[in-house]
Amino acid sequence: MTYWNTGRRWAAVAATMVGMAVSGTAHAATSEGCTGGGFVVSGFTNGAQIGTNGLKTTAQPAVVGQTLVVTGRFNSFEVNAASFGIRNYAFTGAASAEDMTGGRRTVIWTEKTPDHRGLSLTGAVTIEIDGDSIVLTRTGPGLSMQIQAKDCAAGGIFQMEVERADNSATRVTHVLAPGVFYYDNPNFRAREGDAVPFKDTSIAVTPRINIGSDAAPRLIARDSAQVATRVNDPTCSNTIATRSGGVGIVRHCGMVSRWDVSSGGRMGFVTGEDATEVAPPPTICTHKCQAQNQVKGQSTVLGFPAMVPEPSRLKPMFP
Repeated sequence: MTYWNTGRRWAAVAATMVGMAVSGTAHAATSEGCTGGGFVVSGFTNGAQIGTNGLKTTAQPAVVGQTLVVTGRFNSFEVNAASFGIRNYAFTGAASAEDMTGGRRTVIWTEKTPDHRGLSLTGAVTIEIDGDSIVLTRTGPGLSMQIQAKDCAAGGIFQMEVERADNSATRVTHVLAPGVFYYDNPNFRAREGDAVPFKDTSIAVTPRINIGSDAAPRLIARDSAQVATRVNDPTCSNTIATRSGGVGIVRHCGMVSRWDVSSGGRMGFVTGEDATEVAPPPTICTHKCQAQNQVKGQSTVLGFPAMVPEPSRLKPMFP
């Protein structure tokens, strides 16, 4: 397998970056959907770009701009340096057997914004690039944030982790981009309560909220929470038919979701088959959590409809 050789392309600019120290080792990518993936980070006040594979780089506060731009072969996004909020998370549409966008750049989120309630990130930014993966870390008084991402066409590809000194939860608001929407997956409703195989046991099917797009019908994704709870929105109350002939009430808006993330918890983003597999919730983890729990084909995948029916689409779009 080959991967994007960020080392050859960016080693020179990384080595000349003012106020940065470099160390680390390289590891190759292993996922088929990530072949050719690799990130470059820009947005530093001295014009430097960081994309050297296998290096751990520390950008001192003096060279950290207001917005860091993370650009990969398959994914790109912007990072608010003071909060580590995310803006304009997109698939680039780069060619891949697992592409879900029809080869078009597709923005998924306009923003993923944590409310730090007056705290901010002020320290150095640590950047670790390892093949198709990147880890960004920054701290401030009473606050620590980490972003992990993989540059892939599909899979478990993003995670935001927050930790506060007072151990209180942080509310994170997700706003989808125009044309992208949340829906109650009818394939899961049709099997609700069924026991399906999982590894060497079985697991019951429960309702599933997914992310889709009419402009990119192959797009399938979901929010993936770990030690985090979605906040029901009473202004977005949806009545969803169940297989028993009854109804379920889903208080979730069509383009917005809010989550209370425990200190040390995380909000992730999974796509492709990972978004429609029937598996247990992620294990409780509050330190150095991974961007995905790998079940390696041992779960049942229920898929999603080719065209999402109107009754399954969550409304209104905004609170």
